Amino acid sequence: MGKPSGMRLYFLRHGVAPDRETWKGSDEERPLTQAGRERIAREAKRIAQLGLGIEAIVTSPLLRARQTAEIAARKLDLTERLAQDERLALSFDEARLAEVLASYAGVGSLLLVGHEPSMSRTIGRIVGGAAIELKKGALAGIELAGLHPPRGTLLLLAPPKLLSR
Repeated sequence: MGKPSGMRLYFLRHGVAPDRETWKGSDEERPLTQAGRERIAREAKRIAQLGLGIEAIVTSPLLRARQTAEIAARKLDLTERLAQDERLALSFDEARLAEVLASYAGVGSLLLVGHEPSMSRTIGRIVGGAAIELKKGALAGIELAGLHPPRGTLLLLAPPKLLSR
């Protein structure tokens, strides 16, 4: 497939969820807290105002990521373009990203919702080995220059405090 001509890729880490240590259920079903839902709603509104041209949203199937993606999809008017993908779960990496991108070859701008540390590690590798840390609710944007392996330029790294104002 080569170069996905100017494809923009946005990474959104899920919002605030209960701590793993205090959560009684399975990690897969750990939800956003009420404060986490409210903050993601504010962030998603800000993301919509940025006019990033996001055409579709792909999320990890874990509950906290799904809830984050659903809130973002409503604010971005993309509820019909929201999909879950197991490849965005905790084992997300460059190879899984390349597979996801192949499924969205015709999309110019895609939002991925997932987890740490796999998202930061993957973003860092894509942009040439940078050390990046996505806080809960942070957004990163990359302009892809190549797909196999995914490579690109970091366009945006917005912490949650900036987005939730």
